Amino acid sequence: MSAPHVLVSGGGIAGIATALQLVRSGIRTTVVERSPEPRPGGQAVDLRGASREAAERMGLMSGIRAHQLHERGMVYVDGRGRSYGRMPVELFDGRGAVADVEIARGDLNRVLLDALAEADAAAPGLLSPRYGDRIEALAQDETGVEVRFASGAAGRFDAVVGADGVHSATRRLAFGPEELFATRLGGYAAFFTMPTPAGIEDGWFSMRIVPGAMLGIRPDHDPSTSKAMLTLRVDHDPALRGDRAAQEALIRRILSGAGWQAPAVLAAMGGADDFYFDELARVDVPDVAQGRVALVGDAGYCGSPLSGMGTAMALVGAYVLAAEIADAAGGDLSAALARYAQRIDPFIADGKKIPFGSLEWAVPTTRAAAALGILTTRVMLSKPFLPLIKRGFASNATDELPLPAAPSEASAARA
Repeated sequence: MSAPHVLVSGGGIAGIATALQLVRSGIRTTVVERSPEPRPGGQAVDLRGASREAAERMGLMSGIRAHQLHERGMVYVDGRGRSYGRMPVELFDGRGAVADVEIARGDLNRVLLDALAEADAAAPGLLSPRYGDRIEALAQDETGVEVRFASGAAGRFDAVVGADGVHSATRRLAFGPEELFATRLGGYAAFFTMPTPAGIEDGWFSMRIVPGAMLGIRPDHDPSTSKAMLTLRVDHDPALRGDRAAQEALIRRILSGAGWQAPAVLAAMGGADDFYFDELARVDVPDVAQGRVALVGDAGYCGSPLSGMGTAMALVGAYVLAAEIADAAGGDLSAALARYAQRIDPFIADGKKIPFGSLEWAVPTTRAAAALGILTTRVMLSKPFLPLIKRGFASNATDELPLPAAPSEASAARA
């Protein structure tokens, strides 16, 4: 039988990682991405445990090390920028809020794209990128999937991988509407790049808690820039979807009078070309494989940015999925996708857990609750309570989860 042709929908970390492993395995792969070019920016992400092992097996660690963020840890500050609690990286053995291997999402995507370009050069003709397009319709049967694109083009593929994020069109077309799988968590998140403001402590992820929001400024690979990271605790508002002006207005209202670096963050927000804003939601798809269509990353199992495990699940899922497809090349792809879903299930169940509870606990909405939160943080990070915090991080971490085994030594060798 001829080698399969796989369509990967989505050019983010999950999609490019899947495509990389497929091309390396000699499988013809088309990647469709609605953006006209790779998207920049994004929050910092960490690699630990199974996700680092997956990155090592993919040969990505040298590139990751070249772009690694050199963070010393997290520091909590008040409205005047005074520290009232610190979590150095080494304090919790790399299991705390900041891991010992951190990289900006955009930089990780570039590492993956560079590796994919090398794989394409080594085996020309296997990779077909389609930027500026998206899946508009699909219909599968026992032997393949018919796909129609928004551009008007059409094609038939042996399998389709949905790696197109929380609002996945692939999931909607093949599994059902988003409402069946997404659970709103009571707020929104925003990220963008900004000039590093004066007074930020070098190498530290600085965090400020105000009523209704958590404002963070995180180091970037380039010391002249930083990542603004916002978590907003507000009710669902459908009018915010896709309306940047309304999104910025909401952020300005909540951060008005917040002190510290809030004015610098708000001044930089309007001109940021990598501004990201979306609702915090958890995605639970009971079975991430249906026939010849499978979901990977946020499209199938998103714990929201609150979990801190999105990149880990994307890399591990991509590695396992590609290995299953490669092992079954020329055989039963439906069974291969079903095996992937079964193998990844225990990992994603743990990866979607939110450390220390919920958004309600992390982001108070009143001044009194915010003051109590500051006092609680100060006490919990004091020396007598550190063992309790360490146990909390350990119980919520997936660091020690083993990387799901590839289906065969042959597949592992190809990776």
